[in-house]
Amino acid sequence: MGGENTRKAYELRQRVSELEKLYIDSHYYNFVTGELEKASQVYQIWQQTYPRDMAPFTNLGVIFVYTGQYEKSLEECREALRLEPNSVNANGNTAQAYLNLERPDEAKAILEQMQARRLEGGALFLSSLYGLAFWRGDTKEMERAVAAAAGKPEAESILLSTQAHTEAYSGHLTKSQELNRRAVDSARHDGDAETAATFLAEAALWDANFGYTEQPKKEAAEALAISPGQVVKTLATLALALAGDTAQAQALTGELKKQCPLDTLLNSYWLPTIGAAIELRQNRASKAIELLQITAPYELGGPPPQTEVLNPVYLRGEAYLAARQGEAAAREFQKILDHRGIVLNSSLGALAHLGLGRAYALQAGAGEGLLPAPSGHPQGTPQQPDALAKARTAYQDFLALWKDADPDIPILKQAKAEYAQLK
Repeated sequence: MGGENTRKAYELRQRVSELEKLYIDSHYYNFVTGELEKASQVYQIWQQTYPRDMAPFTNLGVIFVYTGQYEKSLEECREALRLEPNSVNANGNTAQAYLNLERPDEAKAILEQMQARRLEGGALFLSSLYGLAFWRGDTKEMERAVAAAAGKPEAESILLSTQAHTEAYSGHLTKSQELNRRAVDSARHDGDAETAATFLAEAALWDANFGYTEQPKKEAAEALAISPGQVVKTLATLALALAGDTAQAQALTGELKKQCPLDTLLNSYWLPTIGAAIELRQNRASKAIELLQITAPYELGGPPPQTEVLNPVYLRGEAYLAARQGEAAAREFQKILDHRGIVLNSSLGALAHLGLGRAYALQAGAGEGLLPAPSGHPQGTPQQPDALAKARTAYQDFLALWKDADPDIPILKQAKAEYAQLK
């Protein structure tokens, strides 16, 4: 049911059955207004009223992923699977939940169960299979998942996009751009303009994090021209803020606030993150840190599109670096590295190694010559001699991940120059 149809159904919901009312109310709060707490309450009433219906367990499990409550998500997914053992969604969501919680063996068992029941082949199964393969460093299995998706509506575009993320994670930007363009073309061939635009907006976001300024602006503009929906506009706005186009980012922020005033994740995750990016680009690190406090309850969540995760955590680490607070920055970047099952092949998983190196360099007193001090923040941090060795190790970890990366990526050039000064 589309957003406008759901809105109309909500206005007429007093004329329907109790089950239909639960369906309409939950979908209205979940997909129209974005009020996840209200949606969760309706799903719980639905569960109590119709305990043999899988739908509220499945949808509540997804909300718990969005809000970073992965143990609760697994509980809901397992109950949905108990109710309908042959449901593709119930099986796929359960496998994803196990992987989020870094329980790969149990994820593997679910995927094998899907194959035994001939439930494999769709986008959810192949995405889960790919995620497990990435976790284990099995490039051959990742390639097989992408190949298996070829020619399948929805699955092909999603798996091509997933592989594009993996190439970006490794700094293979030319390859990632080629794959992402193929994913965009595939989604448009399927008639899914919103997904195509989302892929472009994701590319704009990782390009901005890699230090580019013009390319993210072009990709964000193209994404918005194709389909300016909420997810696309949100990602594009963050990319523009990171790329330094703060005027356009502020204008789009105003549009998002007006269009989605009650949306939980927009107001508690995305808008504070976008605002912090704008503040950071304007050399106001303290204000960025203050804004990001709002995101704390949801910072580990996987809001749509779920491939770009832990943005508030990474940006908070960047803000602490700018504020010359090395220990605090290290905690944020380590938080990303400690949640592999959530991060998987997000490019921030690779960049966190570099951020950690910079944070340790600050703690060692070596970072003062590496990072420019923004106005309003004094030079100098307490020196911790053992931190220098940790800084070198973190830089080495990043450079090893990016050993075959495209050599002209701005953040890679910076990393190599910084590491040379630490030797």
